[in-house]
Amino acid sequence: MTALLRKPFGAHGKVHEITPQSAGWRYVGFSLYRLRPGETVAETTGEREVILVIVEGKARLSGAGRDWGVLGDRMDVFEKTPPHCLYLPNGSDWTATAETDCVLAVCSAPGRGGHPPRRIGPDGIALTERGKGTNIRHINNIAMEAEDYADSLLVTEVFTPAGHWSSYPSHRHDEDDFPRITYLEETYYHRLNPKDGFGIQRVYTDDGRLDETMAVKDGDVVLVPRGHHPCGAPYGFEMYYLNVMAGPRRNWRFVPAPEVDWIIKRDA
Repeated sequence: MTALLRKPFGAHGKVHEITPQSAGWRYVGFSLYRLRPGETVAETTGEREVILVIVEGKARLSGAGRDWGVLGDRMDVFEKTPPHCLYLPNGSDWTATAETDCVLAVCSAPGRGGHPPRRIGPDGIALTERGKGTNIRHINNIAMEAEDYADSLLVTEVFTPAGHWSSYPSHRHDEDDFPRITYLEETYYHRLNPKDGFGIQRVYTDDGRLDETMAVKDGDVVLVPRGHHPCGAPYGFEMYYLNVMAGPRRNWRFVPAPEVDWIIKRDA
């Protein structure tokens, strides 16, 4: 199995832990907890900033010396309602206690202490449509470039209808040459509806030195260290993914794959 595809290492507790060291890169970290009612987890951000995303369920969150109350009201991610999230700067402690069955994502990147702790969503997050034809998908922007919430982190949710493609037309963001392109590492946390379905993700470079095509199942994570990275949802299976990106600057600029450049020009 390719090293870019990470399977959950259990069904309960911490089921994913991707660090810069384990991924072989410099910026993005991603962890995921699946908690039962009453269970508590606690971490320290250290030199990294964190966005906690309540993917499903409800949890009481405290962090950076504050009780943020019970966050979350989406019991199933495919309800597509805006998520409840919490931004915490580097040097913070945080605790989460599940009020219901709960899926909690921990998105992290290097922090500089440039932003205060704050709740993100559900207010201010609106499901928006992107793309045309079978490239249409729906986006919940949690903390992208337009939202000045973080030092490094870029975080978003994407819902891809059955039979559609997303992260498409294929594009890459693997060079530090702003404003033409930016270097951003990226993780994809995938969910499928129905759960026994599958999706497809390809990660490839123009020179072919990296070319991996993966069948992703519910709960899998895909690493994108470089290259283009389109996703496909087969007919009958709806796809969700939570994206985490970070790099040396907090801007998202990409270059399309040569074979799809005509699509972008046509649809512009």
